[in-house]
Amino acid sequence: MIELTRRRILTSLVVLMALPVLASCSDNGQANADDAPSNATTAAVDAPASSGTADVDELMASGALPDKALGDEDAPVTIIEYASMTCGHCANFHNNTFPALEEEYIDTGKVRFIMREFPFDPRAEAGFMLARCADDKYFPMVDVLFEQQSRWARAENASAELLRIARLAGFTQESFEACLTDQQLLDDVRSVRARAAENFGVEATPTFFINGKKYSGAMSIAQMSAIIDPLL
Repeated sequence: MIELTRRRILTSLVVLMALPVLASCSDNGQANADDAPSNATTAAVDAPASSGTADVDELMASGALPDKALGDEDAPVTIIEYASMTCGHCANFHNNTFPALEEEYIDTGKVRFIMREFPFDPRAEAGFMLARCADDKYFPMVDVLFEQQSRWARAENASAELLRIARLAGFTQESFEACLTDQQLLDDVRSVRARAAENFGVEATPTFFINGKKYSGAMSIAQMSAIIDPLL
């Protein structure tokens, strides 16, 4: 069996996955799974303007689901991303910017990266549920779901495409169905989104909180560096 590597809901949820994706992203200029990725760049640029701030203690408080994080807990910079698995802008960020962010900042102990669920539709909910059910393969699952977003997010049979991906992480037909019929997990994923919207004003994906400051929209590594470097 092929294993995933780094970088590289009830029955009603399964039924809803057959419906078209109604909204993938809602940041500046909506995107969908078919959007072409923008090129990441390391050229020096000005830091994007923050669109607000959040109380760091409240932002870091435990929610309905334990945080999935990469990097040193004591890193000087903490980045929280709210994402939707069917969001084209989110896929653009993870496929083009995140590898450099991981190499330059996360793996070097400068950044603690936390990903939180903000699904816009049942397919995005299903993707996040499968990532959660994959346990220690959460981030590898997220990687592959974003890399192959065009194959499953708008597929006529999303369930079949998601099962194909899930099998790479060791899911069986039974464990796949058990995950997607877990009402508590579905409720918790929705609770993470509701808390973000109600407490932190998240309306779009991707939305980032970098040491409590809010930034909306996918960014290049140069833009992220311009924000991160002064905080180190």
